[in-house]
Amino acid sequence: MEGVSQTTDRARAFQALRHRDFRLLFSGQAISLIGDAAFLTALGCKTFTIAGAGKIGLVLSVQGAGLLTTLLIGGALADRYERRRMMILSDVWRFVAVGAIAVLDASGHLDLTSLVLLAGLNGLGDGLFYPAVGGIIPLVVEPSHLPSANSLMGVARWGGFVVGPALAGSLYHGAGSAWVFAIDALSFLVSAALMLLARPRAVEVEPSVGTVREILDGARYVSRIPWLCVTITLFAVILMLQLAPQQVLMPALVREHFHRGVRAYGLLTTCVGAGTVLGTLSFGQLQPRARRGVISYWFWLVNSLAIAVIALSPWYPIAAAAAVARGFCLGFGVAIWETMLQELVPNHLLSRVVSLDFFGSFGLMPLGLAFAAAIAGLAAPGTIIATGALINVALIAAALTRPWLRAVD
Repeated sequence: MEGVSQTTDRARAFQALRHRDFRLLFSGQAISLIGDAAFLTALGCKTFTIAGAGKIGLVLSVQGAGLLTTLLIGGALADRYERRRMMILSDVWRFVAVGAIAVLDASGHLDLTSLVLLAGLNGLGDGLFYPAVGGIIPLVVEPSHLPSANSLMGVARWGGFVVGPALAGSLYHGAGSAWVFAIDALSFLVSAALMLLARPRAVEVEPSVGTVREILDGARYVSRIPWLCVTITLFAVILMLQLAPQQVLMPALVREHFHRGVRAYGLLTTCVGAGTVLGTLSFGQLQPRARRGVISYWFWLVNSLAIAVIALSPWYPIAAAAAVARGFCLGFGVAIWETMLQELVPNHLLSRVVSLDFFGSFGLMPLGLAFAAAIAGLAAPGTIIATGALINVALIAAALTRPWLRAVD
């Protein structure tokens, strides 16, 4: 028995796989998220081929706007109706949208207008999906296995960004872009089919008072909890100052500062993905229980410092090592945060809080992208990226002094 216990301790990150319904959820998401990452890669390349680099931002912005449009509605619906059903419906929705792109591409009729419209339709489906999947995890595992579940879901999420672009690259120039889109569309059907087999626990729902009122009830709940409302607001600023400049300026940084090409840029992305997978697995194995709010903020602080190192390092190998460290901190911190949400937020409000977290955190990203593009010529890319990251270090450090954060376990 002692040997069994030691084996179990060594495999804490994989405890959630004991649950059949979680295995179905994890398998579907692992496949679907690889397809999503491949889709985004092919979407950018196809937009460039059809309309030039200047229109890539338009297509991605429309897709993001679609997601934000339905995100809060998706949170309210997932707290009112069965979350499994919401996931299946949104999977079918996205299968139709991406499948249409694949058919139009294969037939030679895909143009910028149809690409923009269908990318927006796909985004609408994303907004209905994310609150439901965020709220279903506590319903398919035992409470003690939530850290393991979030660790493995993180592996699926971040691992997709390692595998998906490589898959898209090999298929795009071989079989053709239509095959990349078709595979992503089929991945949604696989996810939906697996969720049809799942039987998650039911949630006691409150009587419906209307979607708008339910969204406002969720917002009022968040506003009363300092660790929720401050963190969501803080991350709206952090992502605007940190993630947006990276998306706009990182290719220029690699080209102008490190004097390297696309392959070096892709390697940095891979390093971040690999580090994130290691970070989420480490969280699943260690499963900290005390001072989790403080721990997550420290990981996010080091993440911002690592971004500044990437931007300012005179040597590319140091930047690559910092990218791994950055990914590790990101994965560990996000896994702590997701577990805290699922354990500390009442289940009948969880999907609404997940949607508000997502909406609030990414709400200022369009402004950040526009601002980063506007100031791109005023300073070196590394200076702009590092400045945003170091401002975030100061903001996170200030939050670490707050008693409400130290009180969160």
